[in-house]
Amino acid sequence: MRNILIIGAGRSASSLIKYLLNKAVQENLHLTIGDLSLALAQKKTNNHPNATAIALDIFDKNQRNTEIQKADIVISMLPAHLHIEVAKDCIVYKKHMVTASYISDAMLELDAAAKENNLIFMNEIGLDPGIDHMSAMKIIDEVHDQGGKMILFESFCGGLVAPESDNNLWNYKFTWAPRNVVLAGQGGAAKFIQEGTYKYIPYHKLFRRTEFMEVEGYGRFEGYANRDSLKYRSIYGLDDVLTLYRGTLRRVGFSKAWDMFVQLGMTDDSYIVDNTETMSYRSFVNLFLPYHPTDSVAIKLRHVLKIDQDDVMWDKLVELDLFNPNKIVGLKNVTPAQILEKILTDSWTLQPDDKDMIVMYHKFGFEINGVKKQIDSKMVCLGDDQTYTAMAKTVGLPVAMATLQILNGNIKTPGVQLPINKEVYLPILKELEEFGVVFHEKEMHYEGYNPNGVIG
Repeated sequence: MRNILIIGAGRSASSLIKYLLNKAVQENLHLTIGDLSLALAQKKTNNHPNATAIALDIFDKNQRNTEIQKADIVISMLPAHLHIEVAKDCIVYKKHMVTASYISDAMLELDAAAKENNLIFMNEIGLDPGIDHMSAMKIIDEVHDQGGKMILFESFCGGLVAPESDNNLWNYKFTWAPRNVVLAGQGGAAKFIQEGTYKYIPYHKLFRRTEFMEVEGYGRFEGYANRDSLKYRSIYGLDDVLTLYRGTLRRVGFSKAWDMFVQLGMTDDSYIVDNTETMSYRSFVNLFLPYHPTDSVAIKLRHVLKIDQDDVMWDKLVELDLFNPNKIVGLKNVTPAQILEKILTDSWTLQPDDKDMIVMYHKFGFEINGVKKQIDSKMVCLGDDQTYTAMAKTVGLPVAMATLQILNGNIKTPGVQLPINKEVYLPILKELEEFGVVFHEKEMHYEGYNPNGVIG
C-alpha cells in the first residue's frame, strides 16, 4: 500500500482526510493520521480500515523521523512555523511533502536539495493561498496563450458566514483563526498598484479605503487591501500590469465598524495590559477613553468616535456587550488585541447549526488584438456543517488532490513550489467542481479605473 502521513488533525484536515479515505481502496492508500491528541486523530479516521491514528508529538525527533520514513508522501497541516523541521526530514528520507501554508524563506532554502533529490514540495495549495493562485493562473495563462497582454488583475477572498446563518449586525462570524482577524492588516502599509501608480494605505486608514463588488445571488461585498498585493507580481508573470490589487472580502459595513476598534487602539498587540484577570468588558473599553467625572463609558465612547445614538455603528457595539460591567476578561498577561479577541469570540463563534461561506472574486483586464476586455470570475462555496465547513473544504481538498496527483506521477516538476503550473492547477480545478468549488466567468467590455486616461 501507498502510505500517506498526515500531521495535524485539526479543523482544516476534516475534508482532506475524508477525500483520501474515500479514495483509499481504489487508490491503494493507507493513511497514518498523527496529532498531539490521539482522540482527535481517531475521530478523523472514522474507523476506516485503511487509516491508523497515532499520538504524534512533532517535537519528538525520533518519533517524527520514524513516521516520515514509513511514508511515501507527507502532508503537514501544522501551524506554518512548524513545517520546516518536517521538510528537512523529508529531504533526508527522500519524501514528497504537501502543505497549505505560504512558502517561508526557510522552506525556499530547501529548493535546491528538493530538486537534487527529485522531490516535490508543494506549498500554498489551500484556499488563499491556493485556489486563488490556481484560478487566477488559469485565466492569465489563457490570455497569454492567445497573445494577449494583461493590464489589470484584482483578487479578493473572504471567509464569511452563510446567508442562512447571518444573524448579527456585523454580518460576520469567525470561520477560522480569530487572532488573524483581529490582527489583519498590521505590520506595514498595504501596497498595490492602480493604473501604473503605486499606492500605499497605512494601517490606521486601511478599513476606510474599500472596494465594492456584487456577487450574483449573494448581494454586495466590500474588500480592503491586503498588506502586499505585489508579492506575486513576478510569479504570476504580471510585471508590466498597470493595476494589481489583492484584498479581503467582508459584507458591506464591516470595515467601517471595525475601524472603530482600530482608532481606539483595541487591536494593538504590542503591549500587556495590567490587571486583566478581574477587569470587566466595560473597564476594558474605558482604558481607551479620557477621564470624565460624570459621563458614562458609553457616552464617552460616543463622543470620542462621534457616533449618534441612532447610528447603526452604536448598535453594533452594543450587540457585542462591550459595556457589560459583569463580564470579566479573566485572562492574564494579555494585549488589547487578545482581550478584543476574547470579547468578539463571545458573539462571533459559529453555533452548532451555523454554516460558513467562502467567496472569491477575480477581475482580469487584458488586451488582445488591440481590443480591451474584462473577465470577472466569481466562486461561492457553502459549508455542509461544523465539521465539513466551506473553509475545511477549500483548504483541505486541494491539498488532498495535489497529494494524490503527486503519488500518481501526474505532477512531475520537482522543487519547492506553489500551484501555478498547468500540470497542477488544471486537474485540481476540474476536480474541485465536483465538490461545489465552481468559478463562474463572465466576459465584458473593459472599464478599468481610468477610462479617460487621467493620471490618478
